[in-house]
Amino acid sequence: MIYHFLVPLSAQIGAFNVFRYITFRSIYALLTALILTIIFGPMLIKWLQKIKCGQYIREDGPQHQCKAGTPTMGGLIIAMAVLTSTLLWADLSNVYIWLTMLVFTGFGLVGFLDDYIKVVKKRNKGLSAAAKLGGQLLVAGTAVSLLIMEPAYSTTLAVPFFKNINPDLGWFYLPFAILVLVGASNGVNLTDGLDGLAIGPSIVGAGCFALFIYVAGHSEMANYLKVTHVPGVGEVTVFCGALVGAGLGFLWFNAYPAQIFMGDVGSLSLGGVLGFISVLAKQELLLTIVGGVFVFETLSVILQVSYFKFSGGKRIFRMAPLHHHFELKGIPESKIIIRFWILSLLMALMALSTLKLR
Repeated sequence: MIYHFLVPLSAQIGAFNVFRYITFRSIYALLTALILTIIFGPMLIKWLQKIKCGQYIREDGPQHQCKAGTPTMGGLIIAMAVLTSTLLWADLSNVYIWLTMLVFTGFGLVGFLDDYIKVVKKRNKGLSAAAKLGGQLLVAGTAVSLLIMEPAYSTTLAVPFFKNINPDLGWFYLPFAILVLVGASNGVNLTDGLDGLAIGPSIVGAGCFALFIYVAGHSEMANYLKVTHVPGVGEVTVFCGALVGAGLGFLWFNAYPAQIFMGDVGSLSLGGVLGFISVLAKQELLLTIVGGVFVFETLSVILQVSYFKFSGGKRIFRMAPLHHHFELKGIPESKIIIRFWILSLLMALMALSTLKLR
């Protein structure tokens, strides 16, 4: 039995029988989230401007002082649209839907606290690194622990391009999956430095994993394509649809030149939930391909910091994360953004090709 707000109509009116199909509800979850974001986005922008919730711009990086004061915490509109649309269209008896919303909301709350301290309390550093990481670990640990207790869920690990390599990690899967969620969350956070730079690959990632989630939840497709079948997980496709729709709606205002920034409330929640969706789909390692842009940005920071320490002050890049390096080389911001989007699309297509290259 499916429980959500709209499906009861299918029992009364024959035309509404389509509400029973995941594909139909995913499309309309996308449209609902898109419309909600576009309608309420201007209201949020005006409210954030009214309370002077503006972005702080670092003075030691590329010259973005003209963006100082642009409203931030735009991730709130993404959260509102995604959660409303999911509650409206998803099967609310499905445990995977609630766990996904738990991760999305939990990481968003950590980001909200960080943003609130920075832009409302006027403390530029926000949450301490330890506090932020602790919050992320708490949310990820809770969600993954509840997930692996589900009888239908397996702790095996799929290896892209190899259909017969599926090691069972057992309880080691817990710290591994937590690392996936926290790593993805911080990867999107590091990428969120230019107008539309983070939301573009996030939309692509959500759309790509919507296909993997749907296949994993469909027994015949999963068997044919040799991927791990997780009964019931296909319902999370509806959440992915809502995430794509809210992302597109937010991009309407976040595209260069941005009217609003997503803030940590947006970037941490987007990254965390993309990591969790990859775990649900049993495509954890594939996240490094789908989210290749986020991986490159994160690696650029790790390499820069490590080389700086071991070389006594030398640098690999002019500045990290990687997008700032290209800025300082004189490449226009809009061109960097579009090229990163193109790279994200190409890597998503590469990831999708693994469904047949097994």
